[in-house]
Amino acid sequence: MIGSKISLCDADRSLALLETRLRDGEGGYVCFTNVHAAVMGRRDPRFRLVTNESFLSVADGKPVYWAGKLNGGAGIGHVPGPDFMLLAMRHFRDRRHFLYGSTPEVLSRLVPALQAEIPGLDICGTFAPPFKQLTREEKQQHYEMIRQSGADFVWVGLGAPKQEQWMADAWPFLAPSVLLGVGAAFDFHSGKTPRAPAKLRHAGLEWLYRLAQEPRRLGKRYLVTNTLFLWYTLADRLASTRNF
Repeated sequence: MIGSKISLCDADRSLALLETRLRDGEGGYVCFTNVHAAVMGRRDPRFRLVTNESFLSVADGKPVYWAGKLNGGAGIGHVPGPDFMLLAMRHFRDRRHFLYGSTPEVLSRLVPALQAEIPGLDICGTFAPPFKQLTREEKQQHYEMIRQSGADFVWVGLGAPKQEQWMADAWPFLAPSVLLGVGAAFDFHSGKTPRAPAKLRHAGLEWLYRLAQEPRRLGKRYLVTNTLFLWYTLADRLASTRNF
């Protein structure tokens, strides 16, 4: 997808792959690719390498899903990170889940919200890292804390591109845990940030709802990235047609 690999997986197939990963004890990390991440990957080869080396990278955004279908991805599914987080936690409620990211305030609201939504969910730990460049020693301390928790899944809510880079660095130290970068899911499920209505999400307009909620922070990002995504997608489509 404009240079970023998207797995030909729907939500059910993704759950099956997580089952296999846990059974085999391989560890690894999962990326949820939206328009912003795809455009960053097109413009930054280092970030593209990070997402392309994940064992699973699914279409988080509806435009990414549509573009994948247009390019012949018959098996591609629309797998939004916030939705898949709840789906996987229900499916693996007896497994141990660690929440890494956001702020202490958000985490303090997120844990009871998730346990109310999914009775019996085993949350084995939480941690909100400081908003700064972590030292090697701090990273190792965080890895050790997660290892000591016995986590099967580490849900990472640091936002792109920080969470993808963190997962790429961390997963060899945390295997057999599986890491999943779900971005704004922590804010949504804690109740900090309202989610777009289902009809808007289905129509691929969740970005418009979020823009209305946070115009100053997201205005430039959506204007630039949505335009670039459309341009790159059309340019690649035309190039493939000419080569054919």
